[in-house]
Amino acid sequence: MELGLVTYNLAKDWRLEKIIDLCVKTKFRAVELRTGHAHGVEPNISAEERQRVRELFESSPVKLLSFGTVCEYHSPDEREVKVNIELTKSFIKLAYDTGAIGVKVRPNRLMEDYNIPRERTLRQIGEALRVCGDYGKEYGVEIWLEVHGYGTSDPRCIREIMDVTDHPYVGVCWNSNPTDIMNGSILWSFNLLKEWIKSVHIHELYDESYPYRELFTLLKSIGYQRYCLAEIPESAEPERIMRYYRALWSEMIKP
Repeated sequence: MELGLVTYNLAKDWRLEKIIDLCVKTKFRAVELRTGHAHGVEPNISAEERQRVRELFESSPVKLLSFGTVCEYHSPDEREVKVNIELTKSFIKLAYDTGAIGVKVRPNRLMEDYNIPRERTLRQIGEALRVCGDYGKEYGVEIWLEVHGYGTSDPRCIREIMDVTDHPYVGVCWNSNPTDIMNGSILWSFNLLKEWIKSVHIHELYDESYPYRELFTLLKSIGYQRYCLAEIPESAEPERIMRYYRALWSEMIKP
């Protein structure tokens, strides 16, 4: 496992050069670029700009891992779902052009308060993801469903979605949520999703309410050799915070 960074929220106002520079200095090995942030790497950029982004990362020790989108597929409005599928496809093409391997998407909620059964929403999300997975396969880019949203952050919901999707190019982004925990442990939730985990978001490692040591042990047990991406708040001293975070991470992943 290696440590990486989600640009939400710490790096939301940084240009690409600053992101790469600080990651190099603090030994963060990869980046997930969140949509809507100052780096400006979005589906509307030109072919020349895509090549520039690719070259910036490839000439550094920092990997452009993924794009953190807000694409979601729970809406009862079929047109809105189609718009989100097309937006996902545009990020897949962006990932391919810039050298990223994944596009993070999300479920954002269940619709039971709108009298839409839970099972219908989960199936709809799963079927949309299968369409996205087919497109991702064409480009060798994976789709990562974040464990996220009102009701849908329950790992049982994510498992149902993944069972419906059943696609080799669609996996899960573990998000280190309180909803993972049962009786102080994440083992039960982890076992539900472990075969699909392709990316991991981690937050404040000092927060003892979440069993991060257990998470890292479980990731090692499945041979996880990708990245744990720090999703942490802004700081007036980002380099200092990143150095401390790296030191704590290194301590916590020791056997």
